[in-house]
Amino acid sequence: MIQTHRKKAGFQHAGLLLMLLPGVVFVFIFSYIPLYGILLAFKNYNYSMGIWGSPWAGLEHFRTFLTNPDFFRLMRNTLLLNIYSLLFYFPMPIVLAILLYEVRGRFFKRFVQTVSYVPHFLSTVAIVTLMGVLLSPESGIVNLILKSTGAEPIYFMAKPEWFRTLYIGSTIWQNAGFSAIIYLAALSSIDTEQYDAAYIDGASRLQRIRYISLPGIGPTIIIMLLLRLGDLLELGFEKAFLMQNPLTYDTSDVVSTYVYRVGLMGGEFSYATAVGIFNMVLSLILIGIFNQISRKASSVSLW
Repeated sequence: MIQTHRKKAGFQHAGLLLMLLPGVVFVFIFSYIPLYGILLAFKNYNYSMGIWGSPWAGLEHFRTFLTNPDFFRLMRNTLLLNIYSLLFYFPMPIVLAILLYEVRGRFFKRFVQTVSYVPHFLSTVAIVTLMGVLLSPESGIVNLILKSTGAEPIYFMAKPEWFRTLYIGSTIWQNAGFSAIIYLAALSSIDTEQYDAAYIDGASRLQRIRYISLPGIGPTIIIMLLLRLGDLLELGFEKAFLMQNPLTYDTSDVVSTYVYRVGLMGGEFSYATAVGIFNMVLSLILIGIFNQISRKASSVSLW
């Protein structure tokens, strides 16, 4: 009887399992099969010999990267960009979500939401191109304003000291609105009776935000913060690569762009793979450490 019931349940869920199949196949093909390429990090890869036929190198490529003169520069640039992003970008979606949640005018609220979401759907290439046009030393609107005040024009995109500011600033403009959706969803799940009770008790709007809104979305903030902390050594390749040039390498060259340059352009596939694995392992260790700290401090964790 029990077996018959299980068979019926299995047939009932067959449709759902079938819908799940394409996703499983996709992950297997593009996430698990490529893991075979990790072997490159431990071999001196040779085109004619293939991966298995190439001689073993052990940890040679890892030692080469750790003793590379560029090692500290790459790690410094990657860490600083991520730390600045954590300090300046991470709070912005939270602030924007709370401000939008407190707005009562429906039309104005939708208008601001739409305007803040739109940049997210622009490609990174378009964003960087737009930055180049606006910041052009000859015809860019920013430099035209500087010239009108008698100041000298600044070639922003070629100045190493401006790279981090432009990178973080454009990231805030591009993604803050879209990222706020997560926090808006968390705010909408808070029981409105709490706000009503606080209002009756005489709590101001700032007090309601402090004692109801922020604690209500606290678990969401912690989860997002943990995910962000786990990516302290990861940085999106595309934007950094499009914004950088040889004049700004001192502040713009990060691990991902270095891997591209030595791996795909330089043909050092084994070395580039070793650098990528080193970065990935450190990121995994970091997210594990921060997850344990969060679990002990707030009882909220990823696992």
